[in-house]
Order: sequence, then structure tokens, then C-alpha cells
Amino acid sequence: MANQDFSVTVSPHIFDKSSKKRIMGYFLLALLPAAGYGVYFFGARALFIIVVSIVSAVLTQVLMQVLLKRKVKVDGSAVATGLLLGMILPPTVPLWMPAVGAFFAISIAKWAFGGFGYAMFNPALVGRAFLVAAWPALMTAWINADGVTAATPLWALKAGGVKMASYSELFIGNIGGCIGETSALLLLVGGLFLMVTKIIDWRVPLTYIGSLFVLAYVLGKDPVFQILSGGLILAAFFMATGYEGMPLTKKGRVIFGVGCGVLTVIIRLYSGLPEGVTYAILLMNGFSPLIERWTRLKPFGFVEKVNKNE
Repeated sequence: MANQDFSVTVSPHIFDKSSKKRIMGYFLLALLPAAGYGVYFFGARALFIIVVSIVSAVLTQVLMQVLLKRKVKVDGSAVATGLLLGMILPPTVPLWMPAVGAFFAISIAKWAFGGFGYAMFNPALVGRAFLVAAWPALMTAWINADGVTAATPLWALKAGGVKMASYSELFIGNIGGCIGETSALLLLVGGLFLMVTKIIDWRVPLTYIGSLFVLAYVLGKDPVFQILSGGLILAAFFMATGYEGMPLTKKGRVIFGVGCGVLTVIIRLYSGLPEGVTYAILLMNGFSPLIERWTRLKPFGFVEKVNKNE
């Protein structure tokens, strides 16, 4: 045939210009606006927390490679984990806490499973969950931009049923909370950038946010307030979309996103915690292999084996 419509070759059949370096670079670039706003909003201490978290994550990665006799190299994944962890910490924590959290995130959540590409759970969220379990009082001390102790919108709503912030304040970021979760606007800009550049799959964040909106509305809660408050947008675009912790199939990612949204609402409304994204995503990370198994595609030309004895 002179003009062939296809060619037969050995696998792999799909080629892409993406690389780990490019993916991590875009990911970090998308996080910088929200991280920078957190530093501007909370001051120099927020910057110190983020820097300590990043440096500790990188040093822990080097240490684990030495201990496991791997080739020592520093990639963007450790930097991304450290930055994410720093962004989901309160600006009031002592500086040793991001160091401990980063060490736990990299050594346990990442390298205990084999390193980059093998982690089952989001390392930054594992680090935060460990810090919340070990030092809950320090992880629930909040301040506003003036350095005055103040509850976050979700804490105020949980404790007294009071909405202490307007939609505009939640959207722009004039509220207390973790360092990198205050500005929904900048997080959305970063998330849309990752979607446009196809670094993340749109299915997970949109089904996550959409399912939370629907369930919160059905249960009589303000869905817009639930979306703009807390770390939902940060989690939906930057943590639930982690490659290792979500299914590879398209249907599986939809199920994963819906599960995250449903669990977040349940934890927020019916548990003692005002926020639910950390444990919702970690629980769905655990179910991810099963979801992928249930939704995997049949190979081309696959024929089910027929029992001739029937």
C-alpha cells in the first residue's frame, strides 16, 4: 500500500512530550500565586514555614536515597510535596512542625512504598494528617491578616452556625485559614492552568467539586460557601489529581472524584472535624486500586473464556 493509514509496531504506541521535569515545573508554577498570596497575607512567618517544609522534604528525599542505596537526585516531586505541605499548614505552627511533617511525608508516605511513582497516598496529605493526629492543638490555632486569633469560616460555621465571611471575601482570600488555601481565585487560576496544559485531568476536580455542590444542596447547606471555604479548591486541583493516588481509567476518575466530594461533605457535616478534604482524599486513595480494577478497559480483541462443560 502506498498510503498506509496505520502502522503496526511494538508497544508503547502513545508518545507525548511530557516529562517529569515539565510536569513538576508546571505544577509548581501553578501553585506559586496562591503561595505568594499566603505569604503576603500572613507575613514572613508563612514564608519561613514553606521554606522549612520544602528544604526538609528535599533533604529527606536525599537521605532516603542514600539509605536505600539509590542514585541521589533531586527532582521536583520533593519540592512539590514540601510546598503543598507548607501551604496546608496554619501560619501559627512552630517551625519544627513543617520539618517533621515533611520528613514523615517523604520517608513514610513516599519511600516506604518505593519512591516516586509508587506512592499510594498523597504524601503532603499524609504529612498533614500525621501532624493533626500528633499535635491537634497546634494544628487548629488560626489567625487573620492582622495576627489576631480568629476562627476559620468552617470552624465558625461548625461551632456556632455563623457564616463569618462573605462570598467575595472567600473568593479573594480575605479570611483566616491555612497558608495556601485562603484565595479561591488564585487557586482556580492555577488549577485552570494545569487543566489547559493537560497536566491534570479535568474529571477529578470537576466531579469532586460538582458532587460536593449537589450533596450539600440536597442536605440543605450552602454549596457555594462549602466550595469556597477551607481547602476544597486546593485539594480538588492539586492533591486529588496526584498521579499515583487516583485511578488511570476515565470512569474510575469520575468515581474517584465523586467519592471525594461525598466523603468531604459527610466528614464536614457529621464528624467532629470542620474540614474533610484530607481524610476524604486519603480514603479514596486507598480505594483507587479497586476502582481501577472495576473500571479497567478490555484489551482490544479480548474474548471471554467459555466454559465448555456448561
